[in-house]
Amino acid sequence: MEKEENILGKEKIGKLIKKFSIPCIISLLVNSLYNIVDQIFIGWGVGYLGNGATNVVFPLTIICLAFSLMLGDGSSAYLSLKLGEKKKDEASKGVGNGIAVSVIIAIVFCAITLIFLPQLLNIFGCTDALREYALKYGRIIAIGLPFMMIGTALNSVIRADGSPKYSMTSMVTGAVLNTILDPIFIFVFKMGVEGAAIATIFSQFITFLLNILYIKRFKSIKLSKADIKPKLNIIKKIVTLGISSFITQMSFVFVMAVENNLLAKYGAESKFGSEIPITVVGIVMKVSQILNSIIIGIATGAQPIFGYNYGARKFDRVKETLKIVLGSSVIISTIAFILFQTIPDKLISIFGSGDELYMEFACLTFRTYLLLCICNGVQIPSGIFFQAIGKSSKSALLSLSRQILLLIPSMVILSNAFGIVGLLSAGPVADGLAFILATILLVREVKYLNKTSTVTYEKQESDIINNKSDKNIIITISREYGSGGRYIGKLVADKLGIKFYDKDLITQIAETTGLSEEYIENNEQKRDKLAALNNGYYFSLNNSDELFIKESELIKKIANKESCVIIGRCADFILKDNENITKVFIYSDMESKIKRATKFYGLEKENAEKEIKRINKLRANHYKYYTEKEWNDNSNYDICINSDALGSEKVADLICEIAKQKETSVV
Repeated sequence: MEKEENILGKEKIGKLIKKFSIPCIISLLVNSLYNIVDQIFIGWGVGYLGNGATNVVFPLTIICLAFSLMLGDGSSAYLSLKLGEKKKDEASKGVGNGIAVSVIIAIVFCAITLIFLPQLLNIFGCTDALREYALKYGRIIAIGLPFMMIGTALNSVIRADGSPKYSMTSMVTGAVLNTILDPIFIFVFKMGVEGAAIATIFSQFITFLLNILYIKRFKSIKLSKADIKPKLNIIKKIVTLGISSFITQMSFVFVMAVENNLLAKYGAESKFGSEIPITVVGIVMKVSQILNSIIIGIATGAQPIFGYNYGARKFDRVKETLKIVLGSSVIISTIAFILFQTIPDKLISIFGSGDELYMEFACLTFRTYLLLCICNGVQIPSGIFFQAIGKSSKSALLSLSRQILLLIPSMVILSNAFGIVGLLSAGPVADGLAFILATILLVREVKYLNKTSTVTYEKQESDIINNKSDKNIIITISREYGSGGRYIGKLVADKLGIKFYDKDLITQIAETTGLSEEYIENNEQKRDKLAALNNGYYFSLNNSDELFIKESELIKKIANKESCVIIGRCADFILKDNENITKVFIYSDMESKIKRATKFYGLEKENAEKEIKRINKLRANHYKYYTEKEWNDNSNYDICINSDALGSEKVADLICEIAKQKETSVV
């Protein structure tokens, strides 16, 4: 039977990008504009000191956002994975635990902020002139933090539940309400920065309330009181799944803390003073975030197109998608560059008026700090592209390079050498270096795509045909690389006269997903530590997660139909509830593994040990990520045996004997 091809592999690229990117762009812009609206009305109603105060309070909001996204994105990923495994009860517990922990952290962080607000403001570069405004604004904002944190966490889960429109509507409602209330509280009631803060928390409460009301409308799960009871193992998994969002947001906090303190220090040594630089750079960064939101939205929308077609080896479609994404992003960033260079005075005037020094520094900042913003049109999409195709190390490097690896050192070095102008120059230096790095990695990847021919697999769908038995013999074999575990598994299958599954699983998964066998083989059972950085705010499950879900379904189907030996793929965990399963772990000493690896796998002797350790580490990471257990923990298995202790034949005989005895003992 011929399978229907996935829309990602056949629809016009431009049409797909519009379909997936526009919702992402809207959601990101809503988030960006949420913060900018306060700045605009405060600038006109209070003055630039009010804006400077909001800029030193802003990192506190980002810290809350970091925790919210970690728990929200982690819960949504947990929900998707467990639903894929057909485990609705566990999915409900994941969502319930995510909500419960977000409530606890929100209350704790609110209390900490209210108690230690003066000290926290000092960390983020608050000056004496800004302190009164910052304390008034910050104390009210702190009261609303629980609403913001819980509402944001729920937003991610609602999207994963299949209601992205509801999620977006609740966010837009809050943003629109904030825009309406800001001028009322600031200009009508003459409440200044306190009025802006009240408008913000009231808007956050409405978003929170809308999202709370959705809980009873969940499509895929039904929450109970028991699901909300915190369980450490579930919380750890949620945190692991959402840690990338936390790291991304906290990197912004770190940058803002360093930047504000340097602005205060070197601004005081210049004619501009401390307050003008803190205020202006904060505004400029938020304006540039509008540009970045559009670029991220375009690239994120293209992520599933990249991932599917790369996995299906449709490299022409991958290159076409990359061309459209980069072209669109560069056009957007070029338009932004022209605006920043030609009308910076008009842009800063949106946020209120200022004296001559204020306007002079604002124009200098736009023209200097954002001089190479065009580079963002390449650097940002590149990180998302490598994430989509499973190149986690490159993606993580590009994601962290601009902010942490390049910007902060540049700010410290250049400000020390050239003062406030040097600090502003750190922006284009970081943008330029990040662009060069991204270009080098992209050029190499495109060369690879050009060299590799597109292969289309057209195969007949094959059914697993065997007599179903309530007493199937199921043997799972986990093994160290080079231990001979696969060979022993094949011997066991031959001796018992049952099916052997390893490469056959890859073939069947390729048929059901449309991904190539080569891609599956290169990406399954291997999880880099840096892969944790590849699940961002608006990113859905990646191909590795989809592969695990499909493999789990197939492994359960096979085990239900016939006796078999299954190699790797967390099969011992997936089939843990099967009474007839015999779980085996095969290992050996490094010297023996090196001998096998060089003789049978073609590894060079001098590099064999390093490669063996690398592959085993990837297998351990994969196992830990999906099972929450240690791969080489002997308590996970019925038998752990050194393949060289008895020799492959006798080890196989021993496994057969134990499996037979286990079968007869099962009633």
